[in-house]
Amino acid sequence: MKERVAKFSIGEVVRHKVFPFRGVIFDVDPEFANTEEWWNSIPAEARPSKDQPFYHLLAENDENEYVAYVSEQNLVNDESGVPLRNEQVYQIFDMAPTGQFKPKMSFAH
Repeated sequence: MKERVAKFSIGEVVRHKVFPFRGVIFDVDPEFANTEEWWNSIPAEARPSKDQPFYHLLAENDENEYVAYVSEQNLVNDESGVPLRNEQVYQIFDMAPTGQFKPKMSFAH
């Protein structure tokens, strides 16, 4: 079995390379672990490889807050420093003195 190392970690703020949204990572799958229906809803020419980490984000764009599932190849660090609006972020995470989000003890597993 191939060992996979995630580039990003829980609590990190990232943004999508193509679409205008960003968010904080709250879970990581070492490889694709969503439904085939979800997978097939992505246009074939834009479908990422399943053999890479996928990240669960508490995401937001200019209009909405939501949960997103994104492949590693489509994410970069968000260095904007702009606070996140998604209230769920602050229910699950505390802000560490370093500026990174750390899971609250009641949500850690």
